[in-house]
Amino acid sequence: MIHRPSRLYVGPRTWKTALAVIVSLAVVELYGATTSRMVFAMLGAMAAVQPTFTESVASSMTQIVGVLFGALMGVALRALPVHHLIGVGLGIVLVIAGYNALHIRFSPSLPCLVVVTIVTTPDIQPLAYALGRVWDTAIGLGVGMTINTLVMPYDNSRQIRGSLQSLDKEVIVFLEEMFDGDEILPRADRMSGTIRQLERQLKIFSDQRLILRLRRQRRQLERFRLCEQKARELVARMEILSHMEGPGRLDPENRRSLEEAGAKIRDERPLEDPRERDIVTNYHVRQILKLRQTLMEVLENEKE
Repeated sequence: MIHRPSRLYVGPRTWKTALAVIVSLAVVELYGATTSRMVFAMLGAMAAVQPTFTESVASSMTQIVGVLFGALMGVALRALPVHHLIGVGLGIVLVIAGYNALHIRFSPSLPCLVVVTIVTTPDIQPLAYALGRVWDTAIGLGVGMTINTLVMPYDNSRQIRGSLQSLDKEVIVFLEEMFDGDEILPRADRMSGTIRQLERQLKIFSDQRLILRLRRQRRQLERFRLCEQKARELVARMEILSHMEGPGRLDPENRRSLEEAGAKIRDERPLEDPRERDIVTNYHVRQILKLRQTLMEVLENEKE
């Protein structure tokens, strides 16, 4: 069996990160670039380019606190009468333990780098070095935040619309299987994955700050939240149908609406003397179609 190499994908976040690093290094070069300055500016730029505005702010604050924490730790360890390698090991243990205790999910490599530099360089001025690295890191963070939120902001509204369109297709498939002429009922729980994906995308969208489009973003979020609510209600209706003893018979109105929606209905049973199961089935089918129509209207308005 021949395995083809996977296609190389370079996403927007990758391009933003590269641009942020280049601009940060160019700024550092204006006041005298050194390897240390460029490394810290690069790390700051890369840390600031996160999927959402909230994550970018959290990452930036973590980077600044990390540099300060590493500097204070390095100054304290240099004052101890121990070999510098022992001091480095002790500092790394304390930094990692501190990150774990504070539940900081970012890498502790930056404060560890500061600790190693201060402890192993006798002629370094710890305070001046720490302030300089904070400044270098801040440059990278500032550039990264600017590019991430103003120049090339991340907008996942297309993914949200995609999730809703996927859900719509699954609804049609569910109803086709519901009325395919046999007594086997489809399962609605398979759509829970689509709902979870929609939740994740909405969380990302709500954590964004599209600075130049805040008003539009708020309106979009309100519409998407309405869609999420309708989608949950829609799935709940389908779950009720999936737990019935069997499919009821469709009334002419629902049959016509389903066919207009593109569903292939194979159940040809005529609705004569409607029974309770028929009434319940048609009621929930009618509600599902109304909810689906609401979702489609919201998506159409989004396109405009």
